[in-house]
Formats: sequence, structure tokens, C-alpha cells
Amino acid sequence: MKLTFATHNENKAFELKNLVPERYQLQTLGELGMHEDIPETGSSLEENALIKARYYHGKTGEPCIADDTGLEVAALQGAPGVYSARYAGEAATSQDNVTKLLSELKERLDREARFRTVIAFIDHDGREYLFEGIVKGRITTTARGEKGFGYDPVFQPEGYPLTFAQMDAAEKNEISHRGKAVRQFIRFLQEQKS
Repeated sequence: MKLTFATHNENKAFELKNLVPERYQLQTLGELGMHEDIPETGSSLEENALIKARYYHGKTGEPCIADDTGLEVAALQGAPGVYSARYAGEAATSQDNVTKLLSELKERLDREARFRTVIAFIDHDGREYLFEGIVKGRITTTARGEKGFGYDPVFQPEGYPLTFAQMDAAEKNEISHRGKAVRQFIRFLQEQKS
């Protein structure tokens, strides 16, 4: 089965390709020569994932998946949440976002947080499905590690001494929000076949 993954984020594509069994031919937008950006205008992760999946399903006619991920920090009432990628502004880099987050939490003792990923899947017939993955953890006081992307250097998952940016890809995928959501999605696909 061919699957279009509606993302321009190479880091997300790399993670997903490591999670999805080879029999599912995952195609990214770049591989399909599609370079347009779709505004993520939804007020929730679910809405944003569906906006992207619907658009590219319409363009390709193939089954399509899209995800949206948010970092939700308890002391910030769930922020940055749906605005995680542009927390420090529309043109913000990952470093800008991390710097702003650490600044917002500078005097806070409560550093509890969670990553949440929602995957939207639209099948050949246009039926829509949602899958969610959550990992709890805390925000560290300083960035640690060189791997991963986004907020990985400051997110320490519950029960682990390392941040996501200090873990290798396989270890992170085993426990991550995206890994959990993808495994739900793969189980769903396998159940459809049986």
C-alpha cells in the first residue's frame, strides 16, 4: 500500500520511516515534488492533522496520513500546545522556541509536561481516522543532547535520566508520542487486512 505522509519536516519523515513496516510504501511530499505549505489554521492538533491529510489526499488520490504534535506544559496552562512550532513567532527556529520556553519556566518549580501527537489517516475511500500518542515528562532547566529536533533537548520523559535529544532514534521511537500514535495506526491497518 502506498501512503502519502503530508509533511515537509525531514526529521518527522525519518522517524516515521523507521516506524512503518516496509510493506507500506511511505512517500513524503518532497519525494512527490509537492512543496507548497498548507496553513495550519486549526485550533487543535486534531484539526490541523485533518486539514493536511484532507488536502493532500485530495491532491494525490492516495491514502494519506498527516500528524500534528504539541508540547503541553502544565505550568503554562498547556502552552505552547497547538502553537508549538511557532511559539516564539511565525518565523521562529527550534532554538528560538526552546529559548522562549526555558525563559517562561525560569522561576517555575512545576516543570511537568507532555508531548502529544495526533495522526490523521484518510483511506482510499475518504474515510477519516485519528490516532493519538502521549508521553509524559518534564522540562529540564537547560538543553541537553544533540539528537532529535524541536523541543527534544529540554524534554525528559518520565522514568528516564536522558532527554529525547540524548537518546538514539530507536530508544526514542520506543517510548515517544509519535511512536505510540504510529503503532496504533499500524495495528489499525493490520486489523483491516485480517
